[in-house]
Amino acid sequence: MNNSEIIRKANDMRWDIGETLHDTVLESIYKEAADISNSTVKSIGDKKVYSFDAKLDRIVTSKWLGFPIMFLMLAVVFWLTIEGANVPSGLLASLLLDTIHPWLKGISASVGIPFFIDGLLIDGAYLAMAWVIAVMLPPMAIFFPLFTLLEDFGYLPRVSFNMDSLFRRAGAHGKQALTMAMGFGCNAAGVIATRLIDSPRERLVAIITNNFSLCNGRWPTQILIASIFIGTLVPSHMAGLATAGAVVGVALLGIFLSLVVSWGLSKTILKGEASAFSLELPPYRPPRILQTLYTSLIDRTIFVLWRAIVFAIPAGLVIWLVANINIGEMSIAEHFINWSNPFGLLLGLNGVILLAYIIAIPANEIVIPTILMLTVLSAGMIGMGEESGVMFELDSLQDTALILEAGGWTALTGISLMLFSLLHNPCSTTIYTIYKETNSAKWTAIAALLPIAMGITFCFFLAQIWQLVA
Repeated sequence: MNNSEIIRKANDMRWDIGETLHDTVLESIYKEAADISNSTVKSIGDKKVYSFDAKLDRIVTSKWLGFPIMFLMLAVVFWLTIEGANVPSGLLASLLLDTIHPWLKGISASVGIPFFIDGLLIDGAYLAMAWVIAVMLPPMAIFFPLFTLLEDFGYLPRVSFNMDSLFRRAGAHGKQALTMAMGFGCNAAGVIATRLIDSPRERLVAIITNNFSLCNGRWPTQILIASIFIGTLVPSHMAGLATAGAVVGVALLGIFLSLVVSWGLSKTILKGEASAFSLELPPYRPPRILQTLYTSLIDRTIFVLWRAIVFAIPAGLVIWLVANINIGEMSIAEHFINWSNPFGLLLGLNGVILLAYIIAIPANEIVIPTILMLTVLSAGMIGMGEESGVMFELDSLQDTALILEAGGWTALTGISLMLFSLLHNPCSTTIYTIYKETNSAKWTAIAALLPIAMGITFCFFLAQIWQLVA
């Protein structure tokens, strides 16, 4: 056999091997495609019947039904959280404030602890901690498990899918929708949730804008003020609807501002295009109850609550000190209120509100008790509330309204406070979490100062417009 015949036979053998390998690869590809098709599509005659997952996805990711279902689901979670937290919050408040606090005061009096130490530790530090636990724990213990159940079920990735187009137009990431939703439970938890976002730029956008989600510490303020100043503007049978509409309107404004600020950041200091969002929708599956309870209660609720308590205790000390240390004939608190009142009125607020938000930075949960205490102190209301520097709340909406009206509050004050409650600096827990997540004082400062600058601006223009219309 000559060389040419050997080369020809070798080529024939290589062709046969290549053809066989090619057929094997094609067969493998077709088999994989068939497996995928069989797992998602079933045939009955000439008609294709989609699986349960596909059917449900056609509804929850629908162009017309996706958003209504998403907002309805969010509304149900909020309603369950608010309604479900009322009873346990009341029980905790009764235990910590009405039972343990007087008991501690009695022990202090019996052993002769000096007034200054008694007030500082019991009326200051303990009460701040008690308010945070009573107001913060029940809503988080309900919201986070519900949120985690939706996550385990597989619905939250569909929320990202639905919101992706909006956030992409704003130069942000679709997963920011999840972090924003988590922020409605707690902004610190929302900031931690931004770890889902791979792009450092888009993660920073999500971190900076998370404060526009009304956390559970701000819901009580919104509901109380809306009930007093919005619900009373309409007939009594419409009061509940008007109150709910006002609170939902503020929450939706927060979502809108989150998109606007995300767009502004992506065009300026965090300039860049939204990254491609390739999301594989996981299959729906039954939630794992025990794992959900552990993840939501231990990893989220207790972790965030502990950080809040750590920051709330010093705030309680400061609140009691500024109300009980006098310079001349007035306390430090009264001096600051009188000094800042003209600026506060320019914003539709007052000096009491400004001081309350300064000394209550560690926890939004103590804003209303602090406002009531400072209002009684500055207005010299004898027989109202507790001792000087002791935070309190009233069960009666009418009595609360009387105190605020005696302090010079108007409808403008209430509406401005609702707006300022949405647009002000994050609480200390969230600020600390932002620093831990970014490891940057610069971005932490931007995240803290941007919303309060917006709040001052918005409130100023609202006050000027109100005066023109009035």
